[in-house]
Amino acid sequence: MRIAIVVPHIFMNQEILPDVIFSPAYLAIDLAEGLQSIGNEVTLFSPGKVRTSVRNETADLSLFEEELRSRGDSYIDLLKKHPTIFMTLGRQVQSELVNKAFKMANEDRFDIVHIYTNEEELGLVFADLCNKPVIFTHHEPFNFLVKYRSLMPKYKDRNWISISMSQRKTMPEGANFVANIYHGLPKEKFAPNYNPQGNYFAYFGRIIEPKGVHLAIQAAKLANVELRIAGKHYTGFSKDKYWTEVIEPNLDGIQIKYVGFLKTDEEKQEFLGNAKALIVPSTWEEPFGMVMIESLACATPIIGIKSGAIPDVVDEGKTGLLVDNDSNASNKLAKAIKQIDQIDRLSCRKTFEERFLVERMCMEHEDTYLTLI
Repeated sequence: MRIAIVVPHIFMNQEILPDVIFSPAYLAIDLAEGLQSIGNEVTLFSPGKVRTSVRNETADLSLFEEELRSRGDSYIDLLKKHPTIFMTLGRQVQSELVNKAFKMANEDRFDIVHIYTNEEELGLVFADLCNKPVIFTHHEPFNFLVKYRSLMPKYKDRNWISISMSQRKTMPEGANFVANIYHGLPKEKFAPNYNPQGNYFAYFGRIIEPKGVHLAIQAAKLANVELRIAGKHYTGFSKDKYWTEVIEPNLDGIQIKYVGFLKTDEEKQEFLGNAKALIVPSTWEEPFGMVMIESLACATPIIGIKSGAIPDVVDEGKTGLLVDNDSNASNKLAKAIKQIDQIDRLSCRKTFEERFLVERMCMEHEDTYLTLI
């Protein structure tokens, strides 16, 4: 097959990726390279160049970069100071990229076009102008933002791949889901650690209120254990005060520690692999959560709240412990912390290899594409 994978989100640019949390970028690269390794011809569309072994088609960023130079800003500086301008310029780039992919498909250079990220609104509206099958993957709940709620129900008959069964619940009944495909990771990306050296529990991810970091802190204090927090906080972005008013006052450097934003796989391996467990206290309808399968790859069990796709990923009693999403969640998390030794780390790694390898993800995508061509 000749496959176009289109990731129009402006973060899909090597100039930006190292400084943001954007899992869909790495998933798209793994998917593209995996599909090519099993005999397909894959082109990856992205606003800027990314590191990949497949053909990489990019947009024209010259005017965006000229605006940055005139202001003396980096991409991240502009996002912090003028998010509306950043988003406007990003949308212009997105339009050009989707147009380029559809035009090349209409020239019979592809058999299928896969629009792969949250910025797919233009792809949805103009998919009828592409004479090849177009398929969509969304990486948020379908009702998460007004722009999604107001648009996606109109196009529920498009070809959709869900990333969890939980995500499907956020789309109107009758949506045309052609497959449910869980994310995957390369087997060797992280090594299992069956004898962790740390005596701490870990939180890893974006430090925003819906992720429930405050609940992890409360639970750690109640259970009298050490909690290490890794991730990116958003002080300076859209007047976010969660870090400065809720999280930072609880950091004592002894029981509750912030270890920074981990950029490399080696840093993640060290952090997750040596933790007694990963705490995932999300209270919103998160449709997947890559950190959970990274944790399982390291053989580290999970303590989570029953929200979103957490129950999709965690086999309760086998790879982790789950608690109800209610007003008593922090107390229940604390109880789970004390019981986590009952989870076998061998089972965590085994489950990762059975359910969440990139090879399985790629083969399921290939099968789905074939049904549409």
